[in-house]
Amino acid sequence: MMQLDATRMAQTQVDHTRMANAIRGLSMDAVEKAKSGHPGLPMGAADIATVLFTQFLKFDAAAPAWPDRDRFVLSAGHGSMLLYSLLYLTGNAEMTLDQLKQFRQLGGLTPGHPENFHTKGIETTTGPLGQGISTAVGMALAEKMLAAEFGKKIVDHHTFVLASDGDLMEGVSQEAIAMAGHWKLNKLIVLYDDNGISIDGPTSLADSVDQVKRFKSAGWAAEKIDGHDQAAIADAITRAKKSNKPTLIACRTTIGFGAPHKAGTSKVHGEALGAEELKAAKENLGISLEPFSVPDDVLKAWRAAGSRGAVARQEWEGRLGELGSRKRAEFERRLRHERPASLAKAVRAYKKELLEKPLVAATRKSSEAVIEVIAGAMPMEFLAGSADLTGSNNNKAKSATAFSAKTPKGRFIHYGIREHGMAAAMNGIFLHGGFAPNGATFLVFTDYARPAMRLAALMGTGVVYVMTHDSIGLGEDGPTHQPVEHLAALRAIPNMRVFRPCDSIEVAECWELALNRIDGPTVLALTRQNLPQLRTTVPNDNPCAAGAYELVPAQGEAKATLFASGSEVEIAVAAQKQLAERGIASRVVSVPSLELLLAQPEAKRAEIIGNAPVKVAIEAAVRWGWDAVIGQDGEFVGMHSFGASAPAKDLYKHFGITAEAAVNAVLKRVS
Repeated sequence: MMQLDATRMAQTQVDHTRMANAIRGLSMDAVEKAKSGHPGLPMGAADIATVLFTQFLKFDAAAPAWPDRDRFVLSAGHGSMLLYSLLYLTGNAEMTLDQLKQFRQLGGLTPGHPENFHTKGIETTTGPLGQGISTAVGMALAEKMLAAEFGKKIVDHHTFVLASDGDLMEGVSQEAIAMAGHWKLNKLIVLYDDNGISIDGPTSLADSVDQVKRFKSAGWAAEKIDGHDQAAIADAITRAKKSNKPTLIACRTTIGFGAPHKAGTSKVHGEALGAEELKAAKENLGISLEPFSVPDDVLKAWRAAGSRGAVARQEWEGRLGELGSRKRAEFERRLRHERPASLAKAVRAYKKELLEKPLVAATRKSSEAVIEVIAGAMPMEFLAGSADLTGSNNNKAKSATAFSAKTPKGRFIHYGIREHGMAAAMNGIFLHGGFAPNGATFLVFTDYARPAMRLAALMGTGVVYVMTHDSIGLGEDGPTHQPVEHLAALRAIPNMRVFRPCDSIEVAECWELALNRIDGPTVLALTRQNLPQLRTTVPNDNPCAAGAYELVPAQGEAKATLFASGSEVEIAVAAQKQLAERGIASRVVSVPSLELLLAQPEAKRAEIIGNAPVKVAIEAAVRWGWDAVIGQDGEFVGMHSFGASAPAKDLYKHFGITAEAAVNAVLKRVS
């Protein structure tokens, strides 16, 4: 209690306005030094941040990863200097004044937009508008589920978001707030920096939405306040913390508050103030003209705010220690995203079972069977969900109960037809910790989820996308639903791993690899049409881990190698038999992950690709990416256009993705 009393005393001795002005001064100086950035939001939202961080936010600057801390998400990532200033002022060990001076410079911890993988104390990477608030929904969701499982003595924290007009204009925000309202995520509080300005000018140029009514219609509590009134901000947050709904607090602010000529205009949104306006703003606010200076008493008060949560953290650590050793170990393991030993054992046993009883099925059905195995091995942390289409995606375990506001221990999430919101929420779930999230839809609809998927790859979140109906093989739904460029587009994203398994055994292996990957996202591209089980062995290692492997060796010296993924591996095997009948030896290489193959050491990659003079790739998609395996002069059997509406077998014949086409590709190259 003595520490808390000292903290309160330090804060009451320093005027709130001077503490807020410390944020404004540092933000103005950093943007001015960089000659680049967005000073307007930090200047306008400084009062909101000061009230939140000094009076409400449960955190300890000395332990930024404390599991039961409140989360603060700067959804308006362009205002990053607000967050960097707060980290410095509250005493984050890595965020020094020198780092603030390195704003937007190579190698610094203060990039143009917040990057959680780069700077400690940042909860999620933001900048693409709408992503922060949507990711925060996943964090609040994870908190609710984990609290229901481990109890509020161990899990009891809020997720606060500072959002901008731009965040709320982006369509993904509607998906996110609809989910949060439906799930009654009452520990989610959004502080809306309602300044009415975008880069183009007043938001009235393009928008007339009443955000308070919008949020209320989605099941939120919502109100308007003066965003520069300390008491009003505090009272609103107090009400929000007592609500049984998520809350929007629309804080009316002046962008660039304090700048005598540019405040309230777009001129202060996305560019440095300039020397004259900076000087005038500091004089107007009563801030020292010395760059990056903070009065000693103000810094002391901020540092007291940063250490205010140390007692709460220590008390929480005591409660964690009082848990039974088994439950505590489980909680800590799951926060580390460490998979239980039972997973590998269960998958290994299941693969042996498949050898005894082969499963001929669509890989989406094979996936469903593997999910039953996984759910048995990790029933509480395996968190599946689908953007509608559950009966088509097949990623709901029979034992899984649907999550709802009344059933927070449910481990299947009905996201509704909200692919983008689902993908963003999954990022938040993973970043929060405690769960292994996967979400499903059709592969073609990765287009709707792509911004959040890209951020998953950038941040390195270990989420899994179960993407079914992976080619023209889905048939009659036609070209609007048939992905042809999507495999290439996803493979082009750095750190995105795409698996396209060819049979039930590969599905099991790819699922295991996906769940054990905690440094980046994985796509499982699965078929609608039935496929034979081609694998006849299950070695102790996982052949899919290399991205590709020789499935069927050549009988004699290989004249050709047939590379294929997913449903086209069956075609490659049939082509190999036809070539053998013509006296031409060939080998079949299954390529469940093209990018994993290309990431292998040169010697390993060369061994898998082999030295057969003719190389043919077979995939019901566009060619992009395959030249790295078959060479620019290699043969490709696949798609060169959009698909069509017809039964799958007719489509494969119509577009020439057949064993005969693969054979002809080899014959024209073999002398």
